[in-house]
Amino acid sequence: MQIMMDVAASGTMLPFGDTVLTAVLGYAVVFMGLLVLMAIVYIMGAVFKSMAARKAALAEAARNAKAMPKAANAPAAPAKEPKKPVAPGTAGEVKRFDVPDKEAAMIMAIVADQMGKPLNELRFKSIKEVK
Repeated sequence: MQIMMDVAASGTMLPFGDTVLTAVLGYAVVFMGLLVLMAIVYIMGAVFKSMAARKAALAEAARNAKAMPKAANAPAAPAKEPKKPVAPGTAGEVKRFDVPDKEAAMIMAIVADQMGKPLNELRFKSIKEVK
């Protein structure tokens, strides 16, 4: 005894198993479509979030860039001694303790040669003779 549920396109009744199989496959197709749409919406949301974060970072950088000149123009705290102008290509002043100029220059040249770097890329803060 077979249970007939639906009428096929030809006008004949379909068996119960075929009806269930057709319904399950129909639901599966609909849910797969929904999953694909959900994935597309999720990916678009991630793209828009990253674009918004990038835009916010650029806006923050622009704000910081505008604020920097204002801070540079602000009056500086009085220094103990006025800063001397630095020659182009130098890294500032070197504090020497009991070391003559000629020996300090020799030490800096030897260190630069041993490190294999140009002298203007190195920064010497102080040179002190160890006794």
